Amino acid sequence: MTARTRPIGSATRGTTNPNRLRRMDRWIAAAHAGMLRRAADPVAVDLGYGAAPWTAVELLGRLRTVRPDAEVVGVEIDPERVAAAKPYERAGLSFAHGGFEVPLPAGRRPLLIRAANVLRQYDEGEVAAVWARLCGRLAPGGLLVEGTCDEIGRRHVWVALGPEGPRTITFAARLGSLGAPSDLAERLPKALIHRNVPGEPVHAFLRDFDRAWAAFAPYGALSARQRWIRAVASLQADWPLMDGPVRWRQGEVTLRWDALAPGAKFSPVGGTSQR
Repeated sequence: MTARTRPIGSATRGTTNPNRLRRMDRWIAAAHAGMLRRAADPVAVDLGYGAAPWTAVELLGRLRTVRPDAEVVGVEIDPERVAAAKPYERAGLSFAHGGFEVPLPAGRRPLLIRAANVLRQYDEGEVAAVWARLCGRLAPGGLLVEGTCDEIGRRHVWVALGPEGPRTITFAARLGSLGAPSDLAERLPKALIHRNVPGEPVHAFLRDFDRAWAAFAPYGALSARQRWIRAVASLQADWPLMDGPVRWRQGEVTLRWDALAPGAKFSPVGGTSQR
């Protein structure tokens, strides 16, 4: 990016805390380890890392558990935040001024773009164009992960996209503090935050999840984890889950995106009526 080029996008509030994105990071490292291992150029972008560089530093450490030569570039639209992060640079970790154009040195394209709590301030109608722009910057076989979490990372929902568009959506929580799965509704990504209303599939999914959570309440005497695992397992009859008990034990569940996409007319696996 040249000095004359204006970054694309708007500055976020910049709120950040250590370990805020740990659930997303660990999911990326586990669910997409194969992508990381196969990549010719394992460079990831932490887009809109905020007023402090903690999330970029942590992302590098977690990716390197899978790929020791992984690199992370923190990208921020606020030049003062970039200047504040520069002292944290080291081998494999750098910071750059930019936005949705995702500035990298000539010839390099990111294997991974992580955009957490970035699109929250945008209008729902702007999301598709931002997704398309970011996916267009990915290296072949690359991944965009975009979502929202609370201030300390207890509740998080994210969408994973490839160059062709959205693939999956993941719900993740610290189970000990979860009242009901629908508590995650407040952390839905911008593409879904206004869609949690009757007639939309995300509303139907959270309704079914709450019912399953209530049905398996007796397992709460063993642990919240056991209650979550059994509630999630019961959803398999009606919803296209993409993971299994290994990830459920982490307080996660991942579904095909097309099942919850806005306006989707998804037919449950176990029935014929449309939600």
